[in-house]
Amino acid sequence: MNSQTILLAPEDNCVVATTNLEQGAHLELDGDVVVVSVSVTLGHKLTRRALWAGERVIKYGAVIGHVTEDVAKGVHLHTHNMVSDYIPTYTLDSGKSFVQHDH
Repeated sequence: MNSQTILLAPEDNCVVATTNLEQGAHLELDGDVVVVSVSVTLGHKLTRRALWAGERVIKYGAVIGHVTEDVAKGVHLHTHNMVSDYIPTYTLDSGKSFVQHDH
């Protein structure tokens, strides 16, 4: 990979940005150079290869969700093109927490 991203597990189909990536930046992914199409902030995911609509997103060696549209290699993965298979996306957007507090 490179110092701008990290691969968390060998079977992952996404990488994680280790720095803020500006739109237009060149990024090396598995031997290919891709141009970052939108600014991506530290900690966000990018596709390691092209993904087809409905394909599972794998991070940490585990399925974390699926893409909702075809996504090219090196594209930012977030709520605009993927959904969690475990946590409803609308709860993430509203800031609600699933943590139960006993009072």
